[in-house]
Amino acid sequence: MTWRNYFMGVHKLLLKQALAILLVVMMLFGGAASAFAENDDDDDDDDHDHHKGKGKSKIEVKIDFDDLMKSEWARKYIARLAADQIFDGYGDGTFRPNKEVTRIEAIIAAVRLMGFRAEAETAARLATELNFSDADHLEKKFPSAVGYVAIAVENDLFLETETHIKAEKAADRLWATMLLVKAMKWEDLAKAKMNVKLSFKDADKIPAGAVGYVAVAVEKGLVNGYEDLTFRPNKPVTRAELAVLLGQMDDQQPDSEDSTLIRGTVTTAIASNVLTLTKDNVATSYAINSGAFIYRDGVKVTAAEIKVGDVVIAKIYNNEVIFLDVKIAVADPAVPPVAFTFEGQYQYVTWNVDNKIATIVIAQTVDSVTTVKSFNVASNVVITPNASLLVLNSTVVLSGNDQVVSSILIK
Repeated sequence: MTWRNYFMGVHKLLLKQALAILLVVMMLFGGAASAFAENDDDDDDDDHDHHKGKGKSKIEVKIDFDDLMKSEWARKYIARLAADQIFDGYGDGTFRPNKEVTRIEAIIAAVRLMGFRAEAETAARLATELNFSDADHLEKKFPSAVGYVAIAVENDLFLETETHIKAEKAADRLWATMLLVKAMKWEDLAKAKMNVKLSFKDADKIPAGAVGYVAVAVEKGLVNGYEDLTFRPNKPVTRAELAVLLGQMDDQQPDSEDSTLIRGTVTTAIASNVLTLTKDNVATSYAINSGAFIYRDGVKVTAAEIKVGDVVIAKIYNNEVIFLDVKIAVADPAVPPVAFTFEGQYQYVTWNVDNKIATIVIAQTVDSVTTVKSFNVASNVVITPNASLLVLNSTVVLSGNDQVVSSILIK
């Protein structure tokens, strides 16, 4: 090595460290958005993440966006992820739900969901020398993403054979599915299912080495097929679709000691905008922000419509509830239950964190037209004759109340 090369190497290292420190300073003072930006128009609105205060009533995390009128099916998940500072909107107040997600956006969101955001944005992580062939491109165009990629590599979110990050490539359904299964640490489950037969009509388009990942994602309720029973592995994922995937993942994440995502049961009727939750026999009260997003039975409601006995997930920010989702709604004694029966061909089930069936998906063909419907399943569901007979395309009769299955009869 010549002295000239030596000094050039030292110069490059010093510049890299200086840039990392500068980026940290930018993020601390509200400039993180520009660090991820391709241009001002495409800025992620990340700067709100770094203005946390105490005792303020105003929501400083933006959880509602101006362009979600045609994406109501994803609004709940978008609001929740924005509240948790995992997947944000843009600086102009939009979310752009139909925009295709890039790989780097998906990687950043997955790493944040894993709880590594703070670490990914440290000077040490930003100065990481990545071993990808296109690392220089990432460092120049998306310097604030370097720490996220470094953590993604260490957590096996990349394949051993991948030599490029391909930051700006659209994330397709198969790639995103595999990424999220890895982020949830379900690789062992995936490997155990590599030889299962997937029920999708286009299952032959899914590589053999990816079958287990798709099978686990379907089983866990992260992904499902389209109404025509296809998976469409190469279809690009939109921002709204990724929000739903991430939101369903978040439901299955365990609580952490310092988490601001609280799970509990409503034990006192809401009064003066105060929510009281009980978990492990400990009751805690939280003020509900006037702009909070509140969902019950998948519908946006007011705080007054939350009932004692509801099991909820609440996002706390600045000591206030800014997002509330009822996961198990207590029955209203004033409204009699509505019984139902539905017959069709079994497709698959999803599982909850307690390893019980959460939903069951059934296909029904009428006049040569096949439709697919998903039902919530009661925790004490009765399966007759036995669950081992529940195989693809077997005829089943579902019955229960209020669209919640309490009995599955396998013919």
